[in-house]
Amino acid sequence: MMDRMTSMDRTMAALSHEEADRVPLFLLFTMHGAKELGMSIKDYFSDAENVIQGQISLHKKYKGDCLNPFFYAASETEAWGGDVVYIEDGPPNAGAPIIRSVEDIDDIEPPDMDNPVLRKGIEAIEGLVDYAEGQVPVIGTALSPFSVPIMQMGFEGYLDLMYENEDAFWRLMRKNEEFCVKWGNEQAKAGVTALAYFDPMASATMTSPADYRRTGHKIAKRVISRLDAPTASHMASGRALPIIEDLVSTGSGAIGVSSMEDLAELKRACKGRISLIGNLNGVEMRRWTPAEAELKVKECIAKAASGGGFILSDNHGEIPYQVPDDVIHSIRRAVDEWGAYPLEWFDADEE
Repeated sequence: MMDRMTSMDRTMAALSHEEADRVPLFLLFTMHGAKELGMSIKDYFSDAENVIQGQISLHKKYKGDCLNPFFYAASETEAWGGDVVYIEDGPPNAGAPIIRSVEDIDDIEPPDMDNPVLRKGIEAIEGLVDYAEGQVPVIGTALSPFSVPIMQMGFEGYLDLMYENEDAFWRLMRKNEEFCVKWGNEQAKAGVTALAYFDPMASATMTSPADYRRTGHKIAKRVISRLDAPTASHMASGRALPIIEDLVSTGSGAIGVSSMEDLAELKRACKGRISLIGNLNGVEMRRWTPAEAELKVKECIAKAASGGGFILSDNHGEIPYQVPDDVIHSIRRAVDEWGAYPLEWFDADEE
């Protein structure tokens, strides 16, 4: 076995399709930081320093392999002028759509990078980069221009636009693309190791592969080519297998994959070309016992970890607020026990 690596070493090895000392574990906490600091979710996200201290506390407690400065998805539409709806035990949601008619597309303008909401995110990144000292990946997040209209318009309104008004659709995409590139590169300048390009609308769960190829795939290729940090395309629980070849061609180095798909099949489709991140079921995780958590970790490792190219994480990109501490500790212990390379406890050729 190799000498113990840093989280950065371990992650870079996995993304290079090499076996490190063990499988990297990305515990993608957001709201759990509020629990750690004894705060409401609304108060927690009111100040970048809270997010910095919450992430540091969670990192010391669970010893995951990344730091996650992400606040909540609705922060992007909040920066565009939208409202945020807070609840006690879940992620803040976008309020009323900021685009209510096609005419609004021409009137709205992307926020400047000095917008207070965005600056708060940058402050959190900078604080965690200082803490990490190059030893732990700090993962930024940019919502795909193809997916963010779900919050900008509401799902029904966006579908109407996408399928019934192609000209207006592409006008909105141009504005969203410019914002996504600027926002992603602002995070890169602040020091993130990589960017999660969240694109649930791209998944085969949300959009047919044919429709994705004429829309979201073209957008992803343009945007990712202009970003100044490596990217991982994340389907946020949606299915990726039908568009694997398309996702590989975007230039992303990894894919966040769904618990609805078989990891072994995904690994065969991606091996040596693009890494996998996933795919523990976050919804079911709320009800797991520690023993069940260990079994799920073991199954994922057996299916996808051989030869590197795999980071264990949840399937959605956010561990639910309700997941108990003992389950997370069990996931951590199981990775140490079953994820150490070489994986001699099973025959990879039989998987």
